[in-house]
Amino acid sequence: MELFQKKDSRFYWYDFKVRGKRYRGSTKETNKKRAGNVAALRLSQALGNGGLLDRKAPTLREFSIQFLHWVESATLARDTRKYYGNGWRLLSSTKLVSMRLDHITKDDIDALSFIGSPSNVNCALRTLRRTLHKAEEWNLLIKVPRFKLLPEQGRKLRLDDDAEQKLLLAAKSCNWKPAMFDLFRDVIILARDTGMRNGRELYRIRTENLDWSNRMIFVPDSKTPGGEKNGSDE
Repeated sequence: MELFQKKDSRFYWYDFKVRGKRYRGSTKETNKKRAGNVAALRLSQALGNGGLLDRKAPTLREFSIQFLHWVESATLARDTRKYYGNGWRLLSSTKLVSMRLDHITKDDIDALSFIGSPSNVNCALRTLRRTLHKAEEWNLLIKVPRFKLLPEQGRKLRLDDDAEQKLLLAAKSCNWKPAMFDLFRDVIILARDTGMRNGRELYRIRTENLDWSNRMIFVPDSKTPGGEKNGSDE
């Protein structure tokens, strides 16, 4: 339960959640004690005849079964399901899995350590955050502790002429068959000329996706509405 004052209001406001539903509003009171009584009444009305939680909170490991089942059955993108699956793999080796959901604190989360880059750590933390919010939504947790993700570094390297020549020279030193080298060269050219993403767009291109007349490439899983990329002029 949070009781606060807005800058543009002389009244105290309440803010709380019950069974995943948020309740927020003005108490219409300027006295903090009377405002607290109003807020308590609103909380009691929201609870009805039930308690704050439906039952005793399970451990993170126990709840993971329900969470991962939701991940597989919900209308999530395939990459999102893989992301949460990898996040749980990272979390499953931590001490948090044996803790009850309502016993996990910000300090417990801040003390976690994972091998790998910040993006790897954030995969685990985002999965944990989503897991706890689902527990709150399903009335197994009153409040999700707030915690921060690690700062991630953006991409700094660019595939320019110099980088392209270095890649091709390195490929020649591998003694590939001519057909393999030609395919690799075409991939590099397409990556530079169209800006397509490797796994999601570039590697999925098929002959039927090429419009030779208009020099266009149709990308079935593109983030852009039309799914079109300009073709190479080479």
